[in-house]
Amino acid sequence: MAKPKPVAEPAPRAVQTLPEISLVVPVYNEERTLEEVCRRATATLEELGKPFELIVVDDGSRDGTWAVVERLAAGDGRVRAVRFKRNFGQHPAMHAGLVRARGDVVVTMDADLQNVPEDLPRLIAAVEGGADVASGRRRGRDDSWGRTLPSKLVNGMLRRFTGVSIADFGCAFNAYSRSALEPVLGVIGKQKFTKALVLSAGASVVEVDLSHQARADSSRYSPFRLIRLALHILAGFWPQPIQWAGVLIGAICALLAIAVGVWGIIFWVVQGDFPGLLFLGGLVLGVLAVQGFILALVGEYLGRIQRDVEGRPLYTIDQELGE
Repeated sequence: MAKPKPVAEPAPRAVQTLPEISLVVPVYNEERTLEEVCRRATATLEELGKPFELIVVDDGSRDGTWAVVERLAAGDGRVRAVRFKRNFGQHPAMHAGLVRARGDVVVTMDADLQNVPEDLPRLIAAVEGGADVASGRRRGRDDSWGRTLPSKLVNGMLRRFTGVSIADFGCAFNAYSRSALEPVLGVIGKQKFTKALVLSAGASVVEVDLSHQARADSSRYSPFRLIRLALHILAGFWPQPIQWAGVLIGAICALLAIAVGVWGIIFWVVQGDFPGLLFLGGLVLGVLAVQGFILALVGEYLGRIQRDVEGRPLYTIDQELGE
């Protein structure tokens, strides 16, 4: 009787090393700069000697950005990529990258080269040193006053409403510990300002000074978008804004009424004539302006409620590359 042939044991599967560092880069029409950003970021991370991954999220670009992404992913297995079916916005794109990140340290960075990838080790070291968040702080900011002034106003609002005193909430070049991100992953994307969300949940923060360069093209934040952003901050981070707004409006209207009344009496006594129609018109216009702002704020709330009730997806994915 023939002896049975020994069954060959299956070859052991290669053990894949999980990344310690995840770099998330949301992009939209960044064909000109993306390849350089990834090349410099990869070279910088390789010098650290730790396993890493680079996650690029294409937010529905209309230029050749995705072709660049495909070429990068084909040449480097550490590059993973997601492509949205259309443009959903920077913060949904950020969410898509963060939920796929596997590293203990997660870094977010734009691809416009305003921040230099060579600063990556400084942010990573701050988180590895014990901070939950390494907050990028743009030093020597090379932007026009039309861009920096609204940014200062936004930073002031977020400092007031979150209770966290950092200089630069708007800088997208930051590093996070995984434990700090996980509690707020369900809110990121629905709410803007990922860093403010994480910090408002009680995460510890260290500010890291970063180099900054001006954009090669014009800023995508028009005055109208900045106004909408301010409304979003009020609705998202200010507790009970309608109540506070009502109290504020009442106080302002009362003070204006008293001031106009006192001034009218003085003017009437001294000059013998009071321009009542002019001041009444100005007062009505001021009240209408305040009411318009309140309606805009209420509209922001109603829009949030509608999105939650409808259950619309935060984004839809057209293609995904990598593991």
